[in-house]
Order: sequence, then C-alpha cells, then structure tokens
Amino acid sequence: MKNSTINKKEIDKFSKIAEDWWNPSGKFKPLHKFNPIRIKYIKEKTCNHFKIKDDNEPFKNLNILDIGCGGGLLSEPMSRLGGNVTGIDASEKNINAAKIHSKKSNLKINYFCNSPENYKSEKKFDVVLNMEIVEHVEDVNFFIKKSSTFLKKNGIMFVATLNKTLKSYLFAILGAEYILRWLPIGTHDWNKFLTPDELKKIGDQNFLRAENIDGMKFNPITDKWQVSEDKSINYIIKFVKI
Repeated sequence: MKNSTINKKEIDKFSKIAEDWWNPSGKFKPLHKFNPIRIKYIKEKTCNHFKIKDDNEPFKNLNILDIGCGGGLLSEPMSRLGGNVTGIDASEKNINAAKIHSKKSNLKINYFCNSPENYKSEKKFDVVLNMEIVEHVEDVNFFIKKSSTFLKKNGIMFVATLNKTLKSYLFAILGAEYILRWLPIGTHDWNKFLTPDELKKIGDQNFLRAENIDGMKFNPITDKWQVSEDKSINYIIKFVKI
C-alpha cells in the first residue's frame, strides 16, 4: 500500500492545459459535452437517496466534496443546485482556474490544492464526487479509502470512470485520442482502467455498498450522452457509506 494518490505525470499533464478548462471548444470539449448527463444523474440519484423534493435548490442542505475537481466543471453546477461545495485537486493550476471562474460566476465554493490523503476536514460530507479521476491516480485502493473517510454514514459517493475492455481501448483511446482527436494523445492509460467488479470490490473493502451501476453512452446522432445499460466503455457507480 502506497501512502500517496498523486501521480505527478498525470498532474503535470492536466496542469499544462488548465487555462482551457472553461473553453467549451477547447481541450476539455468532451467533458463539456459529458457534463449535462453527469449533473442530471447526480441530481436524480441524490434527491432520491435523501428523499429531497426537486425544487430550485435541492442541494441546499447538503455538504458536497468534489475530489479531483479540475477547473470546477462539476463544482459550479453543484453550487448552483444549492450545495455547500468544497473542491480539491492536486494541481495548483487547476485550483487557480477554478477559483477565478467561480469568482466570475459569483459562486461561493471552497477550493483547496490537496489530494485526499493531505486534505484535513473537521466535517463529514453528504456527497463525495470522484468523477473521471480514479483512472488518473497512483493507487486506487488508497484513493477510495481516503475519499470514503470524508463521507457521513449513509452518505453517497459517485465514481465515474472507464471500463477495462477491448471496446474502451478502441473507442476511448484509439478513437477519441488518435482518430477523432477529441482528447489530447496520452490523456488515458488503458492499464489504469477498472472493471465495475474491481471497483465494486474496492468499495466493499471500504464500507461502501454499490447501489447503482450504470453505463454512460455517447449518441453521435444526437451529439449527446445518455444513461445506458451498456457499461463496456464509460460507467458510473453510486456507493452508499455503510
């Protein structure tokens, strides 16, 4: 067991393009396209779990921790839904980009340059987000273990990542990076991908029960992402702290 989740190569990779986080036509264009379905999924599952009436600010009584928040693409919508949001990221450039944009957006979000093992928090959170991050960390077991310590009992953690299949290699790496050039070459390392069963097992070891496992699929005809039964490329798990 390592005592760090930081992969310096991965941090450097995203730091170099940090100023591009909020450019919908830039290097994070695929994430901007992905964002609406992620927000909808988190909102629906969170409201159902905590039995919240879906009003204008359904998250107003929730403390939310966005781990690996990048430039704040998810932190800001969570804040707009009323959440008391904290975002942490191991890249200082990402955090600076997030702080600047949240200020422009008049949103009060607490951003810190930290990895989970270095972040100190007195409070426990209702929701922890680990979205498109586990495939970039040094030690997934340690990362999930540390992330789970921030959750309240019966709190929920969302983990979205890429499945380790031939299909994910063909589409997410060869297709998205080399052929379509949706992502910079080298964005992903297939060897770091996890199957849902592997991720579920890590959750089990850290008092996290997998309650929902759903696929996320891109529809080239509508140019939109949708929730799918197909988990062969992208998938998301909702864990509950037991």
